Amino acid sequence: MATKKTASKKKKSTKPIFKVNQHIVYPAHGVGLVTSIDQEVIAGFDIEVYVVHFEQDKMTLRVPTAKAATSGMRALSNELVLKDAFTTLKGRARIKRTMWSRRAQEYEAKINSGDLILVSEVVRDLHRTDAQPEQSYSERQLYERAIDRMVREVASIRKESHDSALESVLDTLAKARSRQAAKAEKDAAANAEKEENDGEAAA
Repeated sequence: MATKKTASKKKKSTKPIFKVNQHIVYPAHGVGLVTSIDQEVIAGFDIEVYVVHFEQDKMTLRVPTAKAATSGMRALSNELVLKDAFTTLKGRARIKRTMWSRRAQEYEAKINSGDLILVSEVVRDLHRTDAQPEQSYSERQLYERAIDRMVREVASIRKESHDSALESVLDTLAKARSRQAAKAEKDAAANAEKEENDGEAAA
């Protein structure tokens, strides 16, 4: 005699990708810590969730383990990506000649992408030296959000303090800007000398 199967609302559990006490990156909030993996009943379903605490925002997020990957939640970047991020910081700022509102949206999207390289591009483009014009309020806000995101991930990857990671990022930016300024000055002097020689030759 065949037995009747009863419908079960228990979801099939999959092996969690992340572990308790592991630092992760969540696109909208940056670096967080998985404090536990719990079972919760949501709409009658038994759901397994990552409980993630974000120290910088003083908030806790519950992410279903089955949806962690599609939500953009990821492990910390590896050393190769970290190296590429610092290489990005050393490059020249790439400022598009578009309205600020448009650029601000693009910067916002990069920050919320959770991608360390894209975040480092925002830091590079919005960083200002003492010799450059001051940032607007909205520029400053985006810059501070981007550098905070980057520094927190750098600190977590290297297992160092926030201040040490910040110093490393700012030092990289300062040295890069100094080299770029020196090159620009050298090129300007070379161009001036060439123009002078060309003028003398034409005389």
